[in-house]
Amino acid sequence: GVTSCTAALHLSLVVAGVGSDDEVITTPMSFIATTNTIEYVGARPVFVDIEPGTGNIDAAKIEEAITEKTKAIIPVHLYGQLCDMKRIRDIADKHNLSIIEDAAHATEAERDGYRAGFYGDFSCFSFYATKNLTSGEGGAIITKNEESAGLLKKMRLHGMSKNAIERYEKKYEHYDMEMLGWKYNMTNIQAAMMLHQLEKLERRLQKREKLCRRYEEAFSELSDVRLLTILPGVKSARHLFTILVAPGRRDEIMHGLQEKGIGVAVNFRPIHLMKYYAGKYGYKIGNFPNAEDVGMRTITLPLYPNLTYEEQDYVIQTVRDLV
Repeated sequence: GVTSCTAALHLSLVVAGVGSDDEVITTPMSFIATTNTIEYVGARPVFVDIEPGTGNIDAAKIEEAITEKTKAIIPVHLYGQLCDMKRIRDIADKHNLSIIEDAAHATEAERDGYRAGFYGDFSCFSFYATKNLTSGEGGAIITKNEESAGLLKKMRLHGMSKNAIERYEKKYEHYDMEMLGWKYNMTNIQAAMMLHQLEKLERRLQKREKLCRRYEEAFSELSDVRLLTILPGVKSARHLFTILVAPGRRDEIMHGLQEKGIGVAVNFRPIHLMKYYAGKYGYKIGNFPNAEDVGMRTITLPLYPNLTYEEQDYVIQTVRDLV
């Protein structure tokens, strides 16, 4: 356990050996933390456009972005639908690359019988306040490699050789600092907040699924609304429900929903068009058209297990009136 998914991604990159002047392939359609952590270690993010249907990184385009500097791939399981990890794993093995899964949205997700973390060398989860499983703020890393797990445990706590329990459980034992680390450890209080939620996780997912299906049915015949696709064989974690509206009307429609008391968000604006990344690397509109299309049209609608059908119907009707 760590303090956030951002911390998890950062530590995973460090343990994977990614550093100065290396390149990491990822998607421009994510929260900025995904790409920021690549910058933290001195590497360069290399974007690959998304599948227009799912919003996930297009695995068919990854290989053409690989160079001699490429060290890792960070696929992001957008909104709770897993990327094509079988294909990404094959590419990574062919080119000797690490896979660090950004599974912030995908705690419960499955695809073709596998779950988040099955194909990744490292997989990073978020327990932020808005997530399906939450500790208010927090995250986790999973890895199959015991040596990597040992390094992660030390690096999340200043690089110390012993944690508090190991130092004080019996007679006091001195610690050493074996490597440079960070203050990224999750607290006991955060962990305790999550324990009672685990038994409710699947039941809550079923509620989210029903709500999403009602949205999908309601919007399926609206010509001015496009929905992303959940592929066959996928069990989505249904973290977010988004609609794509007509180009140029997104902000107008969002403001109209807010005026009616409906909470909305944008997940996400394309990272390559953010001021920092566009300025540093010279990105511009047209570089990743699929991500730009989604990022400039997307609206996130209310979705949580306690959302009533009456409340959802109000959201649906308001969207219909506005589009």
